Parts: sequence; C-alpha cells; structure tokens
Amino acid sequence: MKRILHALLAAVWFMVLCSPIMGLQIQPDKSVIFLWERLAALGVGIFFASLLWQWYFASQRSSFSLKMPAAVTSVAALLKEPKARRTSLGILVALLLLIPFLPVIGSIYQISILISALIYVMLALGLNIIVGLAGQLVLGYAAFYAIGAYTYALLTTYFGFGFWICLPIGGVMTILFGLALGFPVLRLRGDYLAIVTLGFGEIVRLMLLNWVSVTGGSHGISNIPKPGLFGIELDIQQATVYLYYLCVAAVIVAIIIITRLKNSRVGLALQALREDEIASEAMGINLTRVKLSAFALSSAWAGFAGVFFAAKTSFVNPASFTFMESAMMLSMVVLGGMGSITGVTLGALILILVPEYLRAFADYRMLLFGLVMVLMMIFRPQGLITGERRKYRISALEGKEGAA
Repeated sequence: MKRILHALLAAVWFMVLCSPIMGLQIQPDKSVIFLWERLAALGVGIFFASLLWQWYFASQRSSFSLKMPAAVTSVAALLKEPKARRTSLGILVALLLLIPFLPVIGSIYQISILISALIYVMLALGLNIIVGLAGQLVLGYAAFYAIGAYTYALLTTYFGFGFWICLPIGGVMTILFGLALGFPVLRLRGDYLAIVTLGFGEIVRLMLLNWVSVTGGSHGISNIPKPGLFGIELDIQQATVYLYYLCVAAVIVAIIIITRLKNSRVGLALQALREDEIASEAMGINLTRVKLSAFALSSAWAGFAGVFFAAKTSFVNPASFTFMESAMMLSMVVLGGMGSITGVTLGALILILVPEYLRAFADYRMLLFGLVMVLMMIFRPQGLITGERRKYRISALEGKEGAA
C-alpha cells in the first residue's frame, strides 16, 4: 500500500511540475488550451514506472552495490533517501524515462527552455558545493558563469576553437579565478564573505562592460558558433536538439560526481566545515585546502554552464550576468534544500520552468511566484528536500565499554 501511495504522489507531483510544459498550449491570440490527455498519459506512465523501480530497488538493495558499476552505484546512493524524501524517487525515474523523448514531444522553443533549465541545474549544483556543503555564503556566483561564457565566445570567435576544446578550457579558467578569489577570503565568513564575493561579481561584470576592445562592451559578442557533430555543421533545429542532449549528459555527470564528492573524505570535510569551523580545525582538517577545493570545484561547474549558455544563445553581453542571476541561483539552492542534490535539482527546474510557462498569465505570474516563495519560507524553510545528515549508532560501543 505504501508503494502505491508513493507512486501516486510521484505521478501527481510530476504532472503538476510538467503541466506548464505538456499540459498548456498558448495560441497566437493568447488563449490557453489545456491538453489533459498528455498529462493523463504522463501520470499513468510515471505511476507504473515508480512502482517498478520501487519493487526492483527493494529486491536488489542488499547486493546492489556489488552488482552495479561505480557510476550506477553513485546514482543509487543519491536515491537511497529516508521515507520523507522517497517521493522524489519516482520523479527522478520519470525524468530519466522522459528525457530521451522530450525533443520529439516538444517544440524547438520548449526544448530551448529545457536547455536553459538544465544549465541552471548545473549552476545550482555547483553553487550547492560551496553554499550547501561547505556553508560559505557566496553572492557573486554569476561572475564564474560569465567567465565560462566569455571564454567560449572569445576562443570560438577570435581563434576558431571548437566546442569540445573550449569546454575544458572554460572549466580551467573558472577554477583559476575561483582559486584567485579563494585565497584572499580564507579568513572571512558569513556576511563579510558574502560582501566580498558580491564585489567580485560586480568587478567581473564591470570589466566585461568596459573592456570594449576585447569583450565588445555593452554590445557583447555575437555570432558565436554552435557546437557541431564530429565536424558536421547542424542547422538550428538539429543544433538545439544536439545541445539539449549534451546538457542532459552534463547534468547527469554533475550529479554523479557531486554525489561521490559528498560521500568522499573531501565532502565530509566540507560538511564538517559547515557545521563548526573551529572544531573542524581542531580535529585536524586543513581549512585552507578544504576551502580552496570548495571554491575550485564550485566555480568549475559555473564555467561549464557558461560554455553551454554561450553555445545556446550565440550571443553574450554583461547584462546576462548581473547580481540578480546570482540571487536566482542562490534561491534555487535554498528552495530545493541546501546540501540536497535532489532538492537543488528540483528547485532549479521549478524556478526556471514554472515562471517561463506562466507567461500567458503575465499580470499574475510574478505575484503567484512571490507568494509561493513566501509560503516556502514560512512553512518549509529547510527547502523541498532537506540534506541528508549522517547518523551513527554508538550503542554497541557503549556496551563494550560497560563490559570492560
């Protein structure tokens, strides 16, 4: 009975989440048509997929890690959550089943919106490393996003480099800037760290705005080439679908890597730093190394996302990387649940997809959006899905000490 209830909740939640994408069709006269058949088919499919996955996961739980490769066990570790978070299981399974067919179901415009959502998922996952795991408040994360985007734009426009060459270079560039920011702020925390990172974000934006000879200033850089497929140039529709699958692959890789990072020694050190910096140092944790690692790893994903953004839009300018972008990314982490990979992913998807597909209700959508955020702050300040905290049983140790 519990499995049926969980599957039903997953189906209903996913239908609500996808209703703006698959359940609404806006006509040229701004009228809205509700496509109930699509939503019903989606809900039935998710219901049975969730039941099947719960049955398989329960039957294989004991020997799952021995039979599956490391990449799959990373996803299993992500999905192995307490009962309060088990409804997200069906959502993730449904996403994995639905992802390959979205380019067939949706239009090019809808696929473009999904690419934007996936880019913000990458940004939210990267910011979750420094904010959610390490507990360091960063308000200038859009600066790393801009560095990655301009790296791709400059290398492709002026030097003719390809996408696959620019992607790692964009990550390396943001890592270097992350380390450059991390060194001066090693002793800062809380509000002081937030102010410094906010200043860093504005410095990068103003540099891009005023360095006209290189960045184009407020006019930006246009005609940025889109990624090709093994040297073959693609038309706009093919390039959009191709970039969509690349973003899906990048998000999956990010989830796997960050999940393994969270459960590694570095991840545990980051979480210890978040709980108590002084106690962490007293326990022998190298705070300098841990903080710099957090800045480097977090900024790398912003750089990758920036490369995908420049490849998607074929145009970049400083107006795309303001403080509001950093605030939006931080809102995704807070809404989803700081430290929770599943929650941050859902938070990013909700904050991008829901406002975008409520454009037909332009007079009310921001009001509803703000109301939902306020209600979340009042009734669920920990976010949609709270981050998992390790629990240790010490009863056996106490028994041994008593016997001794």
